[in-house]
Amino acid sequence: MLITNLAVETPEQALEKRQWYPCRRQIEVFFKVLNSGCRIQQLQLQKRERLEPAIAFYLIIAWRVLFLTHLGRTCPDMPCDNVFDEAEWKAVYLVTQRRPPPETPPSLDTLGPTRGLLGRISQSHRRWLPRSQNAVDRVAAGGRLRARS
Repeated sequence: MLITNLAVETPEQALEKRQWYPCRRQIEVFFKVLNSGCRIQQLQLQKRERLEPAIAFYLIIAWRVLFLTHLGRTCPDMPCDNVFDEAEWKAVYLVTQRRPPPETPPSLDTLGPTRGLLGRISQSHRRWLPRSQNAVDRVAAGGRLRARS
């Protein structure tokens, strides 16, 4: 039995509502990432022109975390350069594997500890993803600087 507050007057409408139900869990996880991971409820922005871009930014971050988690589970052998640019995956590899990155991009499964890395970095900064992305950017920039010298 599925209980809904939406109007259901035909069997076709009932089937449509039933097909929506499996999406419910993904929506719950998305908002958990948004609320717990990004801590969007702790934004103390009071002006609409500041709040709207911040929310838009965090929505993109939450979607990307959810998407990467999904890909990591469903396509662990996918090359990581399908979702990360070269500087990103090399930086993440350097930090998670603690050795120089290979010439060819590894699989997403190899970068699996990425999710834990983002959480560890964020906990030390009391923020979640934006600081983590900054940390990855700094590592990537350091790798580019070392490569040039």
